[in-house]
Amino acid sequence: MATKRDITTALVDEHKLILRMLAVLERNATLTREGKYTDYRFYLSAVDFIRNYADRFHHAKEEDVLFEALVANGMPRQNSPVAAMLLEHDQGRAYVRAMEEAAQAALRGEPGQDEVIAANALGYLEMLREHIAKEDDILYPLAERLIPDTLRDGIIAAYGAAEAKTAADFAATYEELVARCEGETVDRAA
Repeated sequence: MATKRDITTALVDEHKLILRMLAVLERNATLTREGKYTDYRFYLSAVDFIRNYADRFHHAKEEDVLFEALVANGMPRQNSPVAAMLLEHDQGRAYVRAMEEAAQAALRGEPGQDEVIAANALGYLEMLREHIAKEDDILYPLAERLIPDTLRDGIIAAYGAAEAKTAADFAATYEELVARCEGETVDRAA
């Protein structure tokens, strides 16, 4: 008997890189809140990572492929884990927008942005960590049980098609960005 083709390990692996960026965001936002970190360009780099890697690359596979497959296989679209995950994706986007706006204002020299940046960064990362845990521990195992073998090759192909829309070095570029941010010293405070 053939074993089922896994449809969630790649998503879990992507979560690992996202969680690494969240750890850097937490470190820097905490220091920003304390007035010890004012490299506001970092926050724009974090927004770039979140929007392009976490949202357009990763969440697109979830929203357009996996979640649709779950709905097609009996999970309700409304009042379901899928609906909850989509709502949290939207909540995350709101935090990111606010963080970006505050970082841009800080770069223009507008006072009072540190707390806005920190609050939105910390709110985002707290929400997203919980979100990732729900996906990794509940939704993805459910998908592995619910999605029939006959659909798995199509889901994997759809992930590949989504990835093909990005540059060949897309994932490596964001892995390098995260590594660079992790290695950054935080002695650039004002």
